[in-house]
Amino acid sequence: MPVLRSIRERFEQERPLEGLRVAACLHVTSETANLLRTLIAGGAQAQLCASNPLSTQDDVAAALVDRFGVAVHAVRGEDADSYGAHVVTLAARAPHVTLDDGADLLSVLHAGDAAWRASLLGGTEETTTGLVRLRSLEHDGLLRCPVLAVNESLTERTFNDRYGTGQSTLDGILRATNMLLAGRTVVVIGYGWTGKGVAQRAKGAGASVIVCEVDPMRALEARMDGCEVMPALDAAGRGDVFITVTGGRDVLVREHFERMKDGAMLANAGHFDVEVAVDQLAALAGARRQVLPLVEQFEVGTRRLNLLAQGRVVNLAAAEGHPAAVMDMSFANQALCVEHLARHGGALEQRVLPVPPAIDREVARLKLASLGVRIDELTVAQREYLTSWSS
Repeated sequence: MPVLRSIRERFEQERPLEGLRVAACLHVTSETANLLRTLIAGGAQAQLCASNPLSTQDDVAAALVDRFGVAVHAVRGEDADSYGAHVVTLAARAPHVTLDDGADLLSVLHAGDAAWRASLLGGTEETTTGLVRLRSLEHDGLLRCPVLAVNESLTERTFNDRYGTGQSTLDGILRATNMLLAGRTVVVIGYGWTGKGVAQRAKGAGASVIVCEVDPMRALEARMDGCEVMPALDAAGRGDVFITVTGGRDVLVREHFERMKDGAMLANAGHFDVEVAVDQLAALAGARRQVLPLVEQFEVGTRRLNLLAQGRVVNLAAAEGHPAAVMDMSFANQALCVEHLARHGGALEQRVLPVPPAIDREVARLKLASLGVRIDELTVAQREYLTSWSS
């Protein structure tokens, strides 16, 4: 993770986060550990809990505690009560800056004791689902701090979502099933940045891709990208693999299950485990059994439908999430956003705000430098031409 390392080296010299209490509710992985190390190098006091119990790497959690003094509250496979208690523990320590992956930490901070928010300068949000929740909070006039929408920055959308989740989603499916994608029909439900990446990788593996969307612009884009586009109910009888990438709930329900062919695979690459209505699938099934460690099979009449990773995000529950090269840019963005909030948080509006473009450009510059890539610069005359109303 050379981009994050270069920021860490600068942070060690400048100490821009001296004394800052940072609380992070993120996937507890080795990549996240590098982000926490960078924040600590800048002078922050860091604490961490898991945003998904199935993605926690216990050895990483232990190393963060033993080697870097991070207060970590996460155990792989922890139940919902333990997870909730860990989030509350972080909130109760009155952080200055939060880092969220789903807005659970900020939601608890806003619902809890006002003293927990007394020192809050702001937060960052990594996911579409989290931003939906925070914008709802803002709409109701209840958001009490600025939040930088990291999920919508160019470095996040372009690289994390399209390249990171696009690749790691198929990695998780292949690890869980060892299936051959070539010649299969993959149904991608949702054609945002992540859905585009999933569809692109599936086509590259030799699959035929059907896209289901509710947004006409995205549906048109999918069609122009060479995908078939149709309603999910029409696609239900044709797909071999179904991948939900919407951030919503009840994307695949009983009506879809009733039309699916024998052997269909169901995977979620959105955020929470509510996109595939597992309760409706279970109610429809005559029997269910575990056929592989990450594959549960439901018998629906004479057909067998296979649910991957309990309907949780398959790229994390069945694989290792984004490659480090992608998370390098995403977490570099996070580190620079924390620095921005430390310097300017008190002067920012209490709204969901875009990441400053200068941060995106700096992350891209550092990434190019790490690859040994040089680019052109505008001449003085070119700059004047591009900023003048007359030629």
